[in-house]
Amino acid sequence: MTVVNTSAQADNAKLPDVDEQARAEAVVVSFQTSPEQYRHWSIDIDGPVATLTMAVDEDGGLVPGYALKLNSYDLGVDIELYDAVQRLRFEHPEVRSVVVTGGLDKVFCAGANIRMLAASSHAWKVNFCKFTNETRNGIEDATAHSGQTYLAAVNGTASGGGYELALACDQILLVDDGSSAVSLPELPLLGVLPGTGGLTRIVDKRHVRRDLADVFATLPEGVRGETAARWGLIDESVPRNGFGQRVRARADEAAAGSNRPADATGIALPPLQRELAEDGLRYSFVRAELDRADGTVSITVSGPSTPEPPSLAGLHERGANFWSLAVVRELDDLILHLRTNELELGTWLLRTEGDAEQVLAYDQVLVDNAEDWLANEVLHYLKRTLKRLDVTSRSMIALIEPGSCFAGSLLELALAADRSYMLSGSFEDSDVAPAALVVTGMNDGVLPMGNGLSRLGTRFLDDVDAVRRTTERSGGPIEAEEALDLGLVTFAPDDLDWEDEVRLAVEERASFSPDALTGLEANFRFAGPETIETKIFGRLTAWQNWIFNRPNASGADGALRKFGTGQRATFDRKRV
Repeated sequence: MTVVNTSAQADNAKLPDVDEQARAEAVVVSFQTSPEQYRHWSIDIDGPVATLTMAVDEDGGLVPGYALKLNSYDLGVDIELYDAVQRLRFEHPEVRSVVVTGGLDKVFCAGANIRMLAASSHAWKVNFCKFTNETRNGIEDATAHSGQTYLAAVNGTASGGGYELALACDQILLVDDGSSAVSLPELPLLGVLPGTGGLTRIVDKRHVRRDLADVFATLPEGVRGETAARWGLIDESVPRNGFGQRVRARADEAAAGSNRPADATGIALPPLQRELAEDGLRYSFVRAELDRADGTVSITVSGPSTPEPPSLAGLHERGANFWSLAVVRELDDLILHLRTNELELGTWLLRTEGDAEQVLAYDQVLVDNAEDWLANEVLHYLKRTLKRLDVTSRSMIALIEPGSCFAGSLLELALAADRSYMLSGSFEDSDVAPAALVVTGMNDGVLPMGNGLSRLGTRFLDDVDAVRRTTERSGGPIEAEEALDLGLVTFAPDDLDWEDEVRLAVEERASFSPDALTGLEANFRFAGPETIETKIFGRLTAWQNWIFNRPNASGADGALRKFGTGQRATFDRKRV
């Protein structure tokens, strides 16, 4: 996902030292923004077509130490893009196609800022790459499931992550002006690999022949015009004097085939109400308690609290305050906050509380009205947020206790966990009924993982009898012993052993190498078929992170540090 525009080599500004960058990264990153706060993107809506224009403010870096020249980006630029994609889906149902273009002359996007990458800690690079991946996947998800087809109007050179942004779009149009090109020059210039799915999308999505892809990825200058179209790297090369008209024609054609409602009213996505303290965060339906001594976060998701029965009319009327949408927005923000700002809290304890019947009632509104544009958007947002949880490099343990509501959509949290503990019976001197799980159709493919399977299907991979036994219990409460027998939980201790069992599990997790745990968890979470998504995140977790950490890329004489200095990188020539 690294970046590059060869013209950036003239910029020989001094790299910030590592300590300076580490201090800058110590600031708390917020993932909340809105169009009136954007510094790098603008949204223009003309009937059914929206245009997202990238004109990056050079001085608008998220942390000091680099200039965002040539429409290069950092995490702050991507946070705005993620927000824009979300708002187009929820606030603008009238939009049926989205054009992504550059706002600078002869530059679409130079990709991720090299100086930011060279000076950043490894953890920062990893989280940056992961969030960028998820945002690109969200663009593809909008095209596939929201009736909002994305088109890249590449108005100038698109290199590195800039071309990868275009690859996330359904169609790519490149201006043919004799100089504009698409390129993935990370290997020859930076000693790393495209980390936002570039290589995977070229061959798996665009079906570029592997020999041509090999040539393309080793050409620092990239490929232009008709050659790029002939190789399949773009869809069309268009002369500059007719570029705007051709882009609009393609956008109108895509819009005409959309099923988005022409007369629907969107809903606003207001700022989340969040209390942030040293020892935790609190939203309306989600809270997190941070235990820095134990390295844990206790995350509790609360069920609905409104007494009125949910309905489709209520969804449209309440909008962002409808429980299903409110809780997923809060959970999404919490995951991003913890992933970026709390690196040493390596174990997340997942809890729920509330009335399972109310959770199921809200789920049913979404499932019964999946053809409604807004219900559809909420379902896919739930899916994307759970996928974000799946690819988060933290150990996750579900704690299923009396008073919990692991039912339907919230049962997915327990199914996403690396292991789960369910109390058998009740706590002594408590009149709260024993905990129970509820499996529903929401757990049977409505919210698939990146591998295309449900979490139940992944859990019981190729064991059709186990899946059948579980789904046959759909709708009814399943207490601890039965849940253990069905394979829905890992352990079911009674109240005498509960505290010790959980404590030992947490202490054991904290004693292991975080790096080894990341590799272990990433392998176990995605059993089954491989998809573009699992390939992208698998390579990000393994090869790209390893390459980023190697001296050939990130060492004092590595390509990232030497880029733009006029000096050549020194490579360790051993193949390993």
